[in-house]
Amino acid sequence: MNAVAQLAIEVAQWTFLGYFIGLNLVYIGLNLVALRVIGRDRAEQMLATLPDYGAGFEPGISLLVPAYNEEATIAASVRSMLQIDYPEYEIIVINDGSRDATLAVLQREFDLQPFPEAYRIAVPVQPVRAVYRSPLHPRLRVIDKANGGKADALNAGINAARHALFCGVDADSLLQRDSLRRIVRPFMADRRVIAAGGTIRVVNGCQVEQGYLRSVGMPKSWLARVQIVEYLRAFLFGRLGWSPMNALLIISGAFGLFRRSAVIEAGGYRRSTIGEDMELVVRLHRLFRASGVDYRIVYVPDPICWTEAPESLEVLRAQRVRWQRGLLESLWANRSLMFARRGGKVGWIAFPVMALFEAAGPAIELGGHLFMSTAFVAGWISGPAFAAFMLLALGLGLMLSASALLLEEMSFRLYPRLSHLRTLVLAMLLENIGYRQLNAFWRLEGTWKWLRGRPSVWGNMKRRGVGS
Repeated sequence: MNAVAQLAIEVAQWTFLGYFIGLNLVYIGLNLVALRVIGRDRAEQMLATLPDYGAGFEPGISLLVPAYNEEATIAASVRSMLQIDYPEYEIIVINDGSRDATLAVLQREFDLQPFPEAYRIAVPVQPVRAVYRSPLHPRLRVIDKANGGKADALNAGINAARHALFCGVDADSLLQRDSLRRIVRPFMADRRVIAAGGTIRVVNGCQVEQGYLRSVGMPKSWLARVQIVEYLRAFLFGRLGWSPMNALLIISGAFGLFRRSAVIEAGGYRRSTIGEDMELVVRLHRLFRASGVDYRIVYVPDPICWTEAPESLEVLRAQRVRWQRGLLESLWANRSLMFARRGGKVGWIAFPVMALFEAAGPAIELGGHLFMSTAFVAGWISGPAFAAFMLLALGLGLMLSASALLLEEMSFRLYPRLSHLRTLVLAMLLENIGYRQLNAFWRLEGTWKWLRGRPSVWGNMKRRGVGS
């Protein structure tokens, strides 16, 4: 091998090693911040056991539930929301031109009746066909509209909302009874807060009756079990680490609370993107940073929303391809935020980290594994160098997943049984050895589709149903 080729191999070797070192240093830093926040929150939770003299004075909330072909889950989801412990809220289900029996199920289960209502157009949407109300449940309204995608459905709900705050909730999700009381606290404590995100948990394996979560369980599918660990890591130190810096770029579309006026000022959800939830949050950062207005976008770990995780590779692949496309669309549409003069920590730290380690991550990770494995087999690099790479790529990933389980035990302890913990430890191993690499391949596919510029569509995930 000539000197030029040897130099190129060494440069590539150190580039990939440096990337994985940087990736894990960032995540370790977020982990340390999350540990500090968890310790502080435990003290606040002790104070929460005292009488709450603010109870009854919480601002009204509009729950927006976009539904497209959700006949298997919509009734249980709405029943769950009707049991929420909150003084003033409404539920607005937006049937976005479903092709299945979603609307028929709602009409049958809740005795919906047509209701003539003045519909204000604050954000442009596809035509609204009808508005229904339930005489059995005055909190519930249903909007039937032409299909326009999830973002358009949420905008239709924003137009119909009667309260200053709205909460977007997926139709396959179940809120815990106290979730709204918990997620609204930042808005009551700080008028600068314009958005707050809660925690998403996997409902597969749990016992659900009439829309109420009776007990937490472990799913039978190992694919769903692996996603439990993945969600723990994403929320308990990913978002928990960014929130204190006011640099949170993602609020899950399954459970997020927003100030309605701020979202309308920003133009509502963007209908041209498949990742409407992240794009809205990044755009809010960009617009409020540029205007110089003091604001806060926060993550609150204790409000929990339970959602159904895919249990087939086909559905999971489609979901992850869609998520990656949404990430790239969101970052590209708001790229002026990166290194902006008024960008703050979100523009100078969070955005570049997201672009380098999340958007470009799948290509670099898979490229690194392929190059290092080929170089080792061909004898271009030494055994110690290959072992160091694998330690960084897999060993530190296992450490981060283990720390997520530790944070879970320190905070929520939703899986208290020893058998549950043993299962999650095994799932942690599967998540880092095999699943993570497969997920990176799917995300690379999403990157390729985004680069080709194919139009975005709101896909239909096959649901098993989370409860009767």
